[in-house]
Amino acid sequence: MTEQSDAVPAQKRSSYIILITSVAAFGGFLFGYDTAVIAGAIGYLQVKFDLSPIMVGWAASSAIWGCVLGAMSAGYLSDRYGRKAVLIGTAVLFALPAYGSAVVDDLTSFIIMRLLGGIGVGAASMLCPMYISEIAPSQIRGRLVTLYQLAIVLGINIIYVINLKISQAGDEAWNVAYGWRYMLGSEVIPAAVFFVLLFFVPESPRWLAAQSKGEAARKILERINGKVVSEEIFGEITDSLRSEKGNWGDLMEQKLRKPLWIGIVLALFSQITGINAVIYYAPEIFKSIGFGAESAFTQTIIIGVVNLLFTLLAIWLIDRAGRRSLLIWGIAGMIICLFATGICFHFHFDQGPWLLIFILGYIASFAVSLGPIPWVLMSEIFPTKIRGIAMSLATLVLWIGVVAITQLTPYFLETFGGATTFWIFMVNAVMIWIFTIKKIPETKNRTLEEIEKSW
Repeated sequence: MTEQSDAVPAQKRSSYIILITSVAAFGGFLFGYDTAVIAGAIGYLQVKFDLSPIMVGWAASSAIWGCVLGAMSAGYLSDRYGRKAVLIGTAVLFALPAYGSAVVDDLTSFIIMRLLGGIGVGAASMLCPMYISEIAPSQIRGRLVTLYQLAIVLGINIIYVINLKISQAGDEAWNVAYGWRYMLGSEVIPAAVFFVLLFFVPESPRWLAAQSKGEAARKILERINGKVVSEEIFGEITDSLRSEKGNWGDLMEQKLRKPLWIGIVLALFSQITGINAVIYYAPEIFKSIGFGAESAFTQTIIIGVVNLLFTLLAIWLIDRAGRRSLLIWGIAGMIICLFATGICFHFHFDQGPWLLIFILGYIASFAVSLGPIPWVLMSEIFPTKIRGIAMSLATLVLWIGVVAITQLTPYFLETFGGATTFWIFMVNAVMIWIFTIKKIPETKNRTLEEIEKSW
């Protein structure tokens, strides 16, 4: 097959790969939507159910405990039943609990519904980037997996706007009685769209190859990469699968310890550097320092827009500058902005523009580094035979970090104040910055099988 004859099909292949990865990335949209919806609802839930600061943390983090369960189970289930089938199941777990959490009248039922919805979020958070990495051509894999982070940010932004519009539809009493219900229930619509779209994407060719369904895997690879390249990739996949099927014991193999360690550390520190303290509690933080409810929501939307713009920048840079460089420079920016944010709280500069400026700087730095790149690296560094269970373990650690930060942030803010809270996040950022310089390799422009051979 000549390069000339491949030219037109290449355009069709590009459209196809963007289409199917966008559908998978839509799971990230629901991830962002589901986890950020609580930022608008939590203040009204606190009044509705008369919650203490610790119970505010529990109500906000209840979905995230479900995420832990989803991350724990998704690797095994996706290795056994396929990436596509389990993704369809996650769409159901987005939709039904969203409706349930909007109609309940007691805290226990609310927490149960949020837990169930969190299982879907946790499973999707592992499966969507893994599916994209297994589908995507190596030269654009970073950009395509980063679409997942972009979708998360879009979900966060859109629910911020929806929360604001709903909160403006009535007074405080109306929002305590009904507003939070509309916020939570609005997720049913995008969840239903995700459910339908998943029936039109193919199964992961690497999973099919692992199930000895070589012909089906070849057809999908050919549609994505063209016939010549697909044969080369299929050969690499089959070579990597010659050893027996992966299991939890394989994670302790000497050559797999380094990628596992990198994945776990990245996953944990992407959360304990404070991003969810800002995302979940931004309206409450701004209200606590004197901004009105509407102004606090507006500033939270500004945070979301900055997150979106710099995630778009990350998509452009990730396959050019590389994963490692973006991590090093982005985390350095986070360290500076976290230190400065703490200074604002400590010296009471939190009523003027400086607090917002430094929080926006932190968000921008996160959006080009610890936002998208852990998802990219976690989906790249594990061998095919253990990718499901290894990503499951790394994502489990990520969600444990989310639970810890979400649960403890209200307590830290009340007990230690904003300065100490943000300086704790800064210390964590310094640790992951040093780890990145010393331990994390560059993976751009390498196939998954080439990365596997490097360990």
